[in-house]
Amino acid sequence: MSWFREARVWADERLAFLFPYRQIVLRSEGKVHCLNLTPRLQGSVAGVFLLIGGWVAGSTASIFLHELELAAKDAQIADVRVAYRSLLNDVADYQKRFSGVVRDLEANQEMMLQLAGRNTKLQEDLDSLKSSRQARAEIETVRDTLLGHLDQVENQMQSLAQRNFTLKDDLSSIETDLQEALTERNTALLESTKMRRDIRVLENKLVNLEAQENSTVGRLTEQTEMFISNMEHLIQTAGLDVEDLMAGDDDLVAGQGGPFIELQGDERPAGRLKANLNNLESRLAYSESLQKVVRKMPFAPPMHGYYITSKYGKRRDPLNQKWSMHYGLDFGSTPRAPIYVTAPGKVAFAGWKGNFGKMVEIDHGAGIKTRYGHLSNIKVKTGETVAFGEKIGVIGSTGRSTGNHLHYEILFMDKAIDPMKFIKAGRYVFKE
Repeated sequence: MSWFREARVWADERLAFLFPYRQIVLRSEGKVHCLNLTPRLQGSVAGVFLLIGGWVAGSTASIFLHELELAAKDAQIADVRVAYRSLLNDVADYQKRFSGVVRDLEANQEMMLQLAGRNTKLQEDLDSLKSSRQARAEIETVRDTLLGHLDQVENQMQSLAQRNFTLKDDLSSIETDLQEALTERNTALLESTKMRRDIRVLENKLVNLEAQENSTVGRLTEQTEMFISNMEHLIQTAGLDVEDLMAGDDDLVAGQGGPFIELQGDERPAGRLKANLNNLESRLAYSESLQKVVRKMPFAPPMHGYYITSKYGKRRDPLNQKWSMHYGLDFGSTPRAPIYVTAPGKVAFAGWKGNFGKMVEIDHGAGIKTRYGHLSNIKVKTGETVAFGEKIGVIGSTGRSTGNHLHYEILFMDKAIDPMKFIKAGRYVFKE
């Protein structure tokens, strides 16, 4: 234990050096009291004060750091509240847009149901006209037969008159034959009168039937003209020329169109009705051609929930900030949002296309094509036939792109057209 004594001696020397021995003298009522302050006592008191000072300093530093942490937490909470309010505003905006899209879809469905009802009514009226034509043909056949019988009776009357003039010289010998001839003549006159009356009745029925058919044909023609006018207005609203669109459709045998000029009928029975039917058949054929072409036009948007990030036309390039021409619409949406084909057609291309990245091109016929660029995933193959509303890919940012979006183009005869015109035209028809 010698090393312990040495260490103790060394410690006492250091304490004596730092805290020399001191003595405090107290005088009271003539008495003297001494208070001895040894180095160890002074070192102990100094140690106690150092401990108390360290504890006070540590507590003060801890409280200060705790207040700093509370201030940082309060700032974070304030930032979270601001972000939450911004998120609520974005959600409300998306809900309004989604409600608008739902209303547009409901209006679209109602319009398609109305068009289907009109088409069914037109078909029923055509069936009624066919049955009316058959009835009119039967009436004409009966009338022609009665007219033939009347001619035969008149010929018989002429023959009897000739016999009467021939038999005048020998009246006494042929009196019996004359009486029989007079009887036959009277009978023939009665039959002729009855036949004439039946012919007049049939002619009146034919006139009434023709008037009814003319009224039906006129109403159908008026409805067909209204339908044609709506279809032509729809095509023009989309920014296309009707004649150019019809000429570009290879499925149509021959193009038809032009103003409606009523064909004048002749004076024969049912002549005007035949002319009206010819006019109606011509306009119905043109209406069917218009419907075939309109079904190929992409009036619907390619996404269900979206917002426009870049419009068609002149703009600042998003990468180099130079002025450029943008030949489509850019749609923004949520990640992994599906892309739908806007009209039935055939996949002309599906794969990587330079700056477009992963792209799908659909040929709808009649010279109309649509393109869907910057996809992250493609769901169709080249040569595949797709129906309206079929999923063809997923939104992405492939190719020359600054972020997640869809680049959508519409081409007619390989010339770009503003897709927003088609979308607005579709909304106009659905509202009608």
